[in-house]
Amino acid sequence: MSDVNAPWLIVGLGNPGPGYAGNRHNVGFMVADLLAERIGGSFKRAQKAQAQVLEGRIGAPGPSSRRVVLAKPMSYMNLSGGPVTALRDFYKVPTANVVAVHDELDIDYGTLRLKLGGGDNGHNGLKSMTKAMGPDYHRVRCGIGRPPGRMQVADFVLKDFSSAERKELDWFVDRAADAVESLVADGLERAQSTYNS
Repeated sequence: MSDVNAPWLIVGLGNPGPGYAGNRHNVGFMVADLLAERIGGSFKRAQKAQAQVLEGRIGAPGPSSRRVVLAKPMSYMNLSGGPVTALRDFYKVPTANVVAVHDELDIDYGTLRLKLGGGDNGHNGLKSMTKAMGPDYHRVRCGIGRPPGRMQVADFVLKDFSSAERKELDWFVDRAADAVESLVADGLERAQSTYNS
């Protein structure tokens, strides 16, 4: 069992820069931004890694509150592993306390799945993280569905959410942030039973 006082590293995956901000591939950044708002802080450039970070606490005040480092790698998605590993080592976070929040093609839009470990399903951010530190970290998988028709996956993930999707997006990001908080405060099983809809 991991050290209950060890911090958690919550990584929202995405691509830096305003051109990518509304993309499906950036839902991890959206969740990280909302969590930062809830913690009541703002991201600052990390000293030790190519990332923006915010330190704070998640969970009810008292013994159940957990120390967290929120991070958004600024390296582009396919190079996320370097900044994440640097932050993990700098903040002395056990790999099992690392949480990647990311878009997931194989799940319907608006659906969440939480898990520990597993493959990368062709997701370049996860591929980079797994190569850098092994697969034994948590994932909060935010379903974006498959591309319509013959659209290429790369084109689909780098497009903004559709106007129909945007109607649900705030709710979806809010629920994903709730799921991250539950994972950190209550553990994987309880979070899964609530959010793995």
